[in-house]
Amino acid sequence: MTTDSETPAAPSRRPLAARIGRIAFLVVAAIVVVAVAAALFVTWTIQRSFPQTGGTLALDGLKAEVTVQRDDSGIPTITADSTHDLFYAEGFVHAQDRFFEMDFRRHVTAGRVSEMFGESQVGTDSFLRTLGWRDVAEAEVAAMDETTLGYYEAYADGVNAYLSTRSGAELSLEYAVIGMQNPDYAPEPWTPADSVAWLKAMAWDLRTNIEDETERALLAADLAASGSDTAETQATIEQLYPPYPFEQNPVIVPKISSVPATETDADAAAFTTDADTGIQKASTTIEWQTASDVIEAASLLVGDVGEGIGSNSWVVSGALTESGLPLLSNDPHLGAALPSVWYQVQLKCSKVTDSCPFDVGGFSFSGLPGIVIGHNQQVAWGFTNLTTDVTDLYVEMIEGDQYWRDGALVPIGERTETIEVAGGDDVTLKVRSTVHGPIISGLVDDFTALAEDPEPALPTLPTQPAVSAPDHEYAVSLRWTALDPGTASTAIFALATAKDFDDFRRAASLFDVPAQNLIYADTAGNIGYQAPGRLPVRGAGDGWMPQPGWDSAYDWTGFIPFEDLPVSYNPASGYIVTANNAIVTDDYDYFLSKDWDYGYRAARIAHLIERRSATAPLTAQDMRDIQMDAEMWIGKQLAAALVDVEVSGAGPREAVELLRGWDAQNEASSAAAAYANVLWSNLVQNLFAEREQPLPIDGQGRLFTVVGALLDDPSDPLWTNTAIDVAGMDEMLALSAEEAYDELSGLQGTAVDAWNWGELHALTLTSSTLGESGIAPIEWLFNRGPYPVSGGASVVDATGWKLGASYATTTVPSMRMVVDLSDFDASTWIHLTGASGHAFHEHYTDQTERWAAGVQQPWAFSAKAVDAATTQTLVLTPAGGED
Repeated sequence: MTTDSETPAAPSRRPLAARIGRIAFLVVAAIVVVAVAAALFVTWTIQRSFPQTGGTLALDGLKAEVTVQRDDSGIPTITADSTHDLFYAEGFVHAQDRFFEMDFRRHVTAGRVSEMFGESQVGTDSFLRTLGWRDVAEAEVAAMDETTLGYYEAYADGVNAYLSTRSGAELSLEYAVIGMQNPDYAPEPWTPADSVAWLKAMAWDLRTNIEDETERALLAADLAASGSDTAETQATIEQLYPPYPFEQNPVIVPKISSVPATETDADAAAFTTDADTGIQKASTTIEWQTASDVIEAASLLVGDVGEGIGSNSWVVSGALTESGLPLLSNDPHLGAALPSVWYQVQLKCSKVTDSCPFDVGGFSFSGLPGIVIGHNQQVAWGFTNLTTDVTDLYVEMIEGDQYWRDGALVPIGERTETIEVAGGDDVTLKVRSTVHGPIISGLVDDFTALAEDPEPALPTLPTQPAVSAPDHEYAVSLRWTALDPGTASTAIFALATAKDFDDFRRAASLFDVPAQNLIYADTAGNIGYQAPGRLPVRGAGDGWMPQPGWDSAYDWTGFIPFEDLPVSYNPASGYIVTANNAIVTDDYDYFLSKDWDYGYRAARIAHLIERRSATAPLTAQDMRDIQMDAEMWIGKQLAAALVDVEVSGAGPREAVELLRGWDAQNEASSAAAAYANVLWSNLVQNLFAEREQPLPIDGQGRLFTVVGALLDDPSDPLWTNTAIDVAGMDEMLALSAEEAYDELSGLQGTAVDAWNWGELHALTLTSSTLGESGIAPIEWLFNRGPYPVSGGASVVDATGWKLGASYATTTVPSMRMVVDLSDFDASTWIHLTGASGHAFHEHYTDQTERWAAGVQQPWAFSAKAVDAATTQTLVLTPAGGED
């Protein structure tokens, strides 16, 4: 206290810098506190969704104890006393690891993505509602036999048991992010139709030629508009879409086999036109993001559709192997996805009986009960896309609410759909359809463009009626096998319990959509192949171009009877290779497709099998090595073509010199591979895209064939391109080589030896939803990479990329497996990411580096091996001690 006479002490005058420093410290401290708090909150939010994988959990609905053993990669082996408990537990475990993925998938397949992500997805939903996948799935569920329906219901009960214990961010980090903009969103209970609808998404991803059919039709219109007559247009299209090179690359079934007679399941009869459903003879013939194009909407779940969608599979008999028993290899090629489209799991009945027949391991889809690809105690099987043409576009002639059909007007079918939009108003959608299927023009730009000018693409045959409709307009409808109810959802369980080739073929007779090449091996030493699927028999057209919908002569007339589909059993060659190549030669009794993969992968695999087996018996390691082969066929041709071509500049000459000693392998570390692929890209664009009348550059396998033929014909007019002032093959090659050097030196520097393909061709794993949200911190939470990878388009190690857009990997071998029929525990596998769909979980992307390096890991199957590999065990028990 001071008196009036006291002079107050002068205030402290600390230096300004010190005070600023103190303020700055406090601000920094506050930021640190906030940052630490935020980090703790994010960490807590992330980790609270991680599943319990050890100890005991009591669940309502279980009948007895179930064990879930996980190995060091988090892969579960589920053992139960009954099929009910087995599939219940599979549903529970799938939900533990991947529920957000499952929830998003079912919204896509139902055309309900706008309910989660708002107005940006209305276009996607409109297209998918028009296709009506969910309606088809519900019809398939309604037609299921009691046993199969029981599997799906038990699975749904297991998913819902997990949902009953958690909500919001407790289920997955994605729900915490979604809740910021859509706080009212909550997942609905799971249903069997949610599971079945996912098979429609996979069918769409493997739909084969609908884009090629559209592309050819639009090209015909463009060529006609530029002055080409009909003959010139046809010749150009045939040159750009050449036939399969049968003289160069193999077919799957080159020779008739005979197999024991069997009977198909009666359910398969509904999808044939033959009244006799028995197999009379076993015969073959001669072996968060918005889509830029809503046609790709479903494929966002498994990565964008693009170069490389397909697969490799092959099986070799014991006559060629070290063990004396078969080896089976499979690597399905799909769009890169995070998490991986596959979920590995083993399903084991504690005692295998007629009532509980499962002892099976392999790859499933989260959301779908059972095993899709894998093996049981006696049989192994694998898939590749059949590549048959199961989609056709029809140009419809519309007048008001009617359309022309064989000279008469008939009503257009209509139904109304309501699309709920998070944060916005509902959208009413009118879906129209004809006898062929839903009208899809008006929803997708290419189909809409085709409807505006379809006449150049339509066949002009004598059977085409002369319909006069002065006020008509055109529309495009879609005929697709997957829009009819089928039985693939039942086939999964039939495959899993097959004991021999007869059982395998019965299961194959049910596997209708998506149509797949099925390869087979068993512990008795047999190998085989079956082409299943609901494959159309066409009328006047072949589906290579859109058909006139007003003439029923172009309609499908039925489906190829199963007993007439190609099959091979223990062929003399000792091996069967499928790589989306032609199944049979063109003298097969039925038309299958003109749009096969062009067979470069198949030819290379067959060559490697024959070369290796000629010197020593084949081993599982040989199969793994073949899966990683990256020889680029067109790269070899370009290296040879450039030998006598003079390029300008020291840098381009040094780059071309790289190709002289190159082994044509697209290895990640290879400088020559980097240059070869950039050269290839520049050449293709100079030949086709950079013209006054641009030509399509989709499909690198197709372009291998087109450019290969051009290299054999220097006089072809395509070598001259006035738009870039090039005349002749040598000038075109020289310009492309020089531009490739300029492009690659700009990306990786002028030291050619320092170039590498892996960095250029790197894979960035992107979450199908929030990974492209446009908000960097959110994308950081969910995306991973980039990872340098080897391989390329139309090579065995099929890491596809998009010509003219980027060298980055977009499609991948989504998993690789080699099954050893002499010892299932010696079988190996790997898939793209990891078992978990939870960002920051230890198993989110723990397999990716091994996948990129081509490393596979053991596949424990026997009880003893599974026990030895187990690192965590979760015991699920009935709540309340139920029996």
